Amino acid sequence: MSISRDWSTFQQQFLRYTEPSISLDYSCMGASEEFLSEQAPLIERAIADMQALEAGGIANPDEGRMVGHYWLRKAELAPAELQEVIRKDLADLQVFASEVHAENKFEHLLVIGIGGSALGPQLVAEGIGGDAKMSISFFDNTDPTGIDATLASIEDLATTLVIVISKSGGTPETRNGMLEAEAAFTEHGLDFAKQAVAVTGVDSKLDKYAREKGWLRRFRMHDWIGGRTSVMSTVGLLPAALQGVDIREFLAGAAATDEHTRNPDAPQNASMLLALMWYYAGNGKGEKDMVVLPYKDSLVLFSKYLQQLVMESLGKEHDLDGKTVHQGIAVYGNKGSTDQHAYVQQLRDGVHNFFATFIEVRESRHGTSIEVEDGANSGDFLQGFLRGTRAALADQGRGSITISIPRVDAYYLGTLIALFERAVSFYASFVNINAYHQPGVEAGKKAAGAFLETLKKVRTHLVAKAGTPLSASDVAEATGADTEVSFHILTHLAANSSDITSVPGGSPADDQFTHS
Repeated sequence: MSISRDWSTFQQQFLRYTEPSISLDYSCMGASEEFLSEQAPLIERAIADMQALEAGGIANPDEGRMVGHYWLRKAELAPAELQEVIRKDLADLQVFASEVHAENKFEHLLVIGIGGSALGPQLVAEGIGGDAKMSISFFDNTDPTGIDATLASIEDLATTLVIVISKSGGTPETRNGMLEAEAAFTEHGLDFAKQAVAVTGVDSKLDKYAREKGWLRRFRMHDWIGGRTSVMSTVGLLPAALQGVDIREFLAGAAATDEHTRNPDAPQNASMLLALMWYYAGNGKGEKDMVVLPYKDSLVLFSKYLQQLVMESLGKEHDLDGKTVHQGIAVYGNKGSTDQHAYVQQLRDGVHNFFATFIEVRESRHGTSIEVEDGANSGDFLQGFLRGTRAALADQGRGSITISIPRVDAYYLGTLIALFERAVSFYASFVNINAYHQPGVEAGKKAAGAFLETLKKVRTHLVAKAGTPLSASDVAEATGADTEVSFHILTHLAANSSDITSVPGGSPADDQFTHS
């Protein structure tokens, strides 16, 4: 059954702001006008929850924390004791960036972080860092091959400034990246401390380490800023400022969107409409995935950024009342029109388990374009593919939202991020969950920690039994570990150590591992 795309519906379900010049078109979702009025109680609660959050209420009850990323673009909203802190943090990082540029000693940035501590800076670098004063690389994983490849791509470590980002300072992936970088600098005869900057919590492990080692500079992170909403804190602004991004414009774009989306009138609140369409598409239970399709190469990381923002915020087992709800919205995507040669075929004709979100950038390019066909240029084709895909999906009853911005610059990247941040907050209120904790992530970290402790025991036992072939069962019995876990550890150690050999048997139970 197709979705009606008549002119009248479009006008009713199209919201446009003049400043910022951004629009939201939900006319291809198939929602009736009555749907909005039916959700009045949810809308009222969401507005109240947002007001309480911005006023400094405990928005993360599990950890007893305020949630203050909205204060970063309007400090006067913050509790009085934090307002000057926010302004000072911003001023300090700008002064530091100016000093680095004036000194002309560093030409490259190496940012070490994971999750929001890397993904936000990566989005900014890819989206608006094209004319950067300093080139940029990332360690955003603990993959040794990836680390080696990144180091090999850096032309001169002597002119590289390293920014290590970790709130606790104990995140293993970030710590590992820091130690790998430190070792590489030392190997090249460089004093790592003179080229290293920490962005971390006060008195964290990283803060203490950087202070003891005499690092070049330390910037603070606050416990009221979560990783996935940290791109407008020092986490994202420091790398951006060092690249030469206009971070004031970045913040201004977000602030302008915030102002519009404080409006309690849902039809005039773009973030509220976005959250309502998510709720409509998935029946308030996340029954459909969100496919994000930005039609601009510079926004290729936007779907990845939203993946963390949305899924880490909304993917929760329990609601605020302790009831089991298994909430969440799966997010994936790449860019248009590339995906028309990938999974749009399934979106149109396959399983109907999604809704699409198109991001339109109205300005095709700076300057004039050649005609690639009579009467049409490359930008015309890109627009045609966007509109054609939208129409083809609607004809098959596949819903979509279209968000339009004039161009990709600091101001409008800020508007997009703020639009989705606030939609996440509103949707979390609709379904009564805590959007600002991540127990699943913590559970994974604990399980990884337990695995590593077992790995140490297995390695120690292999050394003690040097020369003796051992099976996974032998090792498990001796160390008290699970047999399957022992097998995976032994396989890993054999693949990464010349001192350990493995002899495959008829089954994993028969494999033998020997330390020489």
